[in-house]
Amino acid sequence: MDNKRYMGLAALLLLAALGQRATAQLNPLGSQYYNNQYIVNPAFAGQDHGLRVNAAYRKLWSGIPGSPLTQNLTVDYGTGKVGLGLNVNNESSGLLRQTRAVASYAYHLPLDSGRNHLSFGLSLGMMDQRVRDSEIAGNPNDITVGEYNGQRTYLDGDFGAAFVSGGLTLQASIPNLKSFFKKDVVKLADMVTFFSAVGYAFPLKGGMELEPKVAYRGVRGFDNMVDAGAQLSLSQKRFMLMGMYHSSGSATFGLGLDIARRYLVSGMYTTQTSQLSGYTNGSFEVNLRLDLSK
Repeated sequence: MDNKRYMGLAALLLLAALGQRATAQLNPLGSQYYNNQYIVNPAFAGQDHGLRVNAAYRKLWSGIPGSPLTQNLTVDYGTGKVGLGLNVNNESSGLLRQTRAVASYAYHLPLDSGRNHLSFGLSLGMMDQRVRDSEIAGNPNDITVGEYNGQRTYLDGDFGAAFVSGGLTLQASIPNLKSFFKKDVVKLADMVTFFSAVGYAFPLKGGMELEPKVAYRGVRGFDNMVDAGAQLSLSQKRFMLMGMYHSSGSATFGLGLDIARRYLVSGMYTTQTSQLSGYTNGSFEVNLRLDLSK
């Protein structure tokens, strides 16, 4: 095999992976902090009774061809102590694409009079990684591309736990269990190694609520990161304002509207990390939720 081919493809994969590492992993979906915590922790699947469907769409660097794109769909259902869920995530960056789909089972154990409860969740599913050879500006029949695309779709999963007591929420999760227990030879991007967070919802006068939150998370190949911020809910949680600062040097701002206690529409903007702030703009995220439990 021509060494130049290996070097060229390696550089291509590296540049695309770096673009996604600096965005999708350092700045995750903003909805995972408040509106849809099931995205990052399977213990939240079906935590509330009934059926909920959430969809998220995020685009980074909108003016650059091949810029990172994230699409996420979750469906979860809760009944009694059991919660079930489906979490599908699709990411693309340049020529690289990663699709992940997992099914979740959660058990919610009431404590004391039921005001407190402890939840555990486990997700299992499949991960698929590919190079979009149809868009390669070169030889799409390169054997190295074929070897990368020839890798098998593999089993993956997540584990999480959460404790809720009144307004207090403590949680921790290990996403990407395969990457956690076994080092992958080929990776699309650095994986999230753990996620933990603590938040407390303070009721305020006039039907308002303020929930500060601090999260601590790890991404393989980067320093562990801290996220700190709060969400202010107005008019009995019909309107929501959110702000979160990330130790990567970026910040997320969001606005949400809950219509008839059934339809939640929210938009978020995340500024670019400090290293790239002078070169590109940030990311825009749109989230929709349909609550069929009412």
